[in-house]
Amino acid sequence: MVGLALLLGWGAGLLCRRLKVPMVVGYILVGILMGKSILGIFNDDNFGGLVYFTYLALACIGFDIGGELAFRKLRHLGNTILWISILESLGATVLVTLVLYLYTRDLPLALVFGALASATAPAATVDVLREYQASGPLTTTVFAVVGIDDGIAIIIYAFAIFLAKFLLTGSEVHVAEAVLRPFGEILGALALGMAIGLTFLFLVRNYTARRGLLVLTLGAIVLTTGLANALHFSLILANMAMGMAVVNLTRWRREDLFEIMRGITQPLFVIFFVVVGSQLMAGKLLQLGWIGLLYIAFRSLGKQAGASLGGMVSRAPETVRKYLGLCLFSQAGVAIGLSIQTMLELGGGSFGTAGVELGTKAISVIAATTLFFQLIGPPCTRYAIIKAGEARV
Repeated sequence: MVGLALLLGWGAGLLCRRLKVPMVVGYILVGILMGKSILGIFNDDNFGGLVYFTYLALACIGFDIGGELAFRKLRHLGNTILWISILESLGATVLVTLVLYLYTRDLPLALVFGALASATAPAATVDVLREYQASGPLTTTVFAVVGIDDGIAIIIYAFAIFLAKFLLTGSEVHVAEAVLRPFGEILGALALGMAIGLTFLFLVRNYTARRGLLVLTLGAIVLTTGLANALHFSLILANMAMGMAVVNLTRWRREDLFEIMRGITQPLFVIFFVVVGSQLMAGKLLQLGWIGLLYIAFRSLGKQAGASLGGMVSRAPETVRKYLGLCLFSQAGVAIGLSIQTMLELGGGSFGTAGVELGTKAISVIAATTLFFQLIGPPCTRYAIIKAGEARV
């Protein structure tokens, strides 16, 4: 079953690439076909066996994000990147949370979807920039923002999911606990990832063989993931911290360490996105239509408004203020990963039927809206860099 998903998903991805459509769309479409809404090959009975693939894929996403957060790069970006990254993430979060709460009167749902709205998929955006050999202030800013955007999204999500769990259990929310407990979980995840990252660097200091590096890198990721789950920390955040430790605390073969992992993450990502598609219930999309439409509209508006406001506050060039938001629409890995994490954390029954329903809605709406954003994101990025005069057409 997993082999069939891998082969069909990869084939559909290649077909999408020939059609100038992101490959992830093909993976998700195969998942929809194999899922319980059509063929039923993936169903509730066998989904549990696929959870380990999703955990490992989420861990690799976190590790890869951490590898993009090199201090030597961030140090030269100044306040512009910081302001834009924070405000475009918060812009999407605040608008989606507010609008969905006014529409549904369901605060846990609004908080979770608001947090999910903050994430941006860097892969599709970066592919467009490289395809058109873009260069200039807008391009430089886009590269930096998409590199740290998902780290901010993971932190926002950690607070949101904690508050959602509190509200679903009917417990009284104390402000101090609502702030300190998730903050403690975030610090714990960062400390865990950094500690394993330092240990990992000590172990690999004398390795030269790629095989040995692959085994140790994968082992460190799996260990971080297992401990994070056992300690109820975010596995994405913990692996992101480990990636940050690796990229910032050594100059020895750091590029090799991440390149080696990319060789095995591609099959994982294919299976991961096929699993995501398999959980997309076509019959429920009509019921979730307004939530999806509002999410799309106000996530887009929040990204655009937040990026423009951040550009104005930091006095960024006009092309950055005007066009950056259009480069931040793509949504894929981290948003889908966090939606799956929502389903895993809330869907087990510990938070009642409301928790199960929220987990199902999260993965259904995010998978559906990802199809939309992955289709419009690259063309919007292309339009932005052409209008900014930074593309070689």
